[in-house]
Amino acid sequence: MKPIQNTWKGLAFLILLPLPISLTQAQTVWPKEPILTNAKITSTGELEIVPSKASSQHDFDFLAGKWTMHNKKLKTRLNNCTEWEEFESTDENFGMILNGIGNTDIYKSTLDGKPFEGLTLRLFNPKTRLWSLYWVPSNTGIMDPPVVGSFEGNIGTFYGKDVFQGKPILVVFVWDKTDKDNPVWSQAFSPDNGLTWEWNFTNVSHRIK
Repeated sequence: MKPIQNTWKGLAFLILLPLPISLTQAQTVWPKEPILTNAKITSTGELEIVPSKASSQHDFDFLAGKWTMHNKKLKTRLNNCTEWEEFESTDENFGMILNGIGNTDIYKSTLDGKPFEGLTLRLFNPKTRLWSLYWVPSNTGIMDPPVVGSFEGNIGTFYGKDVFQGKPILVVFVWDKTDKDNPVWSQAFSPDNGLTWEWNFTNVSHRIK
């Protein structure tokens, strides 16, 4: 853990920049300002997401191949937890499917001493120019609600509504593909419609093929 003084310096830096940075430096802080990018909560409580001007069905082409991954996740979520767990995993991305508008991969690791797999399905809507990202874990067999969004340059932000421990939350996935052979993925939850966020999971992928 960094000293609290350095953490607040990092927080100030995060607030001043509109997310074109690697979020691995922001995992353990709660930004005081919204970080919604190309998204907002409407007056009726709906999550409204618009695509970036450069949004493309090729945004996830960089993921094709085989990867090793170093993961960090909070031990508990939305509980003021500061204890992180670290573990390794692998991932195989099968490249474009559905004539180029789809992308899928299989994530493999160990969970509570048992083999664990997760399937990600990413779909690009040519009309809205938005990606929808779906996740299915092997321990439940239930597909999570999608997160939706697009890339602005090398930074992709994808938002969705979900329920955590019986309470509604917003979820954000952030992809940083600045280094396409070592991309970074991060996840955060917001219990208050995007006013504050807790970063609870991140991984760095390393291309092996």
